[in-house]
Amino acid sequence: MDGLVAGKVAFVSGIGPGMGRDISMLFAEHGAHLVVGARTVERCQALVDELEAAGAKAHAVHLDITDADSCAAAVAAAVERFGRVDVLVNNAFQDGNFKRFIDSDLDEWRTTAEVNLWGTLGLTQLVARQMRDQGDGGRIVMINSMSSVRIEERFGAYTASKAALAAATKTLAKELGRFGIRVNSVFPGYIWGDSVEMYFKYQADRQGITFDEQYASVADQTALGYLPHSSEIAGAVLFLASDLAKPITGQALHVNAGHWFP
Repeated sequence: MDGLVAGKVAFVSGIGPGMGRDISMLFAEHGAHLVVGARTVERCQALVDELEAAGAKAHAVHLDITDADSCAAAVAAAVERFGRVDVLVNNAFQDGNFKRFIDSDLDEWRTTAEVNLWGTLGLTQLVARQMRDQGDGGRIVMINSMSSVRIEERFGAYTASKAALAAATKTLAKELGRFGIRVNSVFPGYIWGDSVEMYFKYQADRQGITFDEQYASVADQTALGYLPHSSEIAGAVLFLASDLAKPITGQALHVNAGHWFP
């Protein structure tokens, strides 16, 4: 079988209409077997049907990463279906309360961290133990965010959780390397898709400008002059999960059309 991840079992969390779907579809094109998980299992099953119609092997699991039992059941189901897990893509996230710190209930910050930090680490620990026991290495990719390094007001809850995850990722890379497990992060900027399009329409209406003007005001800040679609971000994830990135671990790959340079 041809492909950059041919025959590998890839577990992707946070399945939705954007990034999670695009990552899964690209991995399937490159020969992977997919386990896809989210709280809405019907959405996962719809994706599985689409993947199987294209000739891939796939399995849907219910997954709430803030629930340890849900994570354990999902990983067990993946191993039962395919016998192993070779790749974990941590795509599930919660985007915060969009309030300034001084106006926030800190329980809202904790809720965001439960998903973006603790939930992600809980699922990762389970999969890392499975990878260790398999004895054949593994690849873990964290979907992080520009918000962890490009600070803006009202994004504090999200920024703090993702920045903590970025630091934890380096620790995981250091500790899991002895088992041949690579751990890396992808840091997108704005990801072009339905949610960003709706946000730009809202911003345009609020400022009394056209949608095209709003898009240009952001896209023109990038070196390449456009905002990457989620299907393009998926390519960076595939790279880090493939043997092309065999010597790469503990790294942050910024995929933002040159919006900023870390």
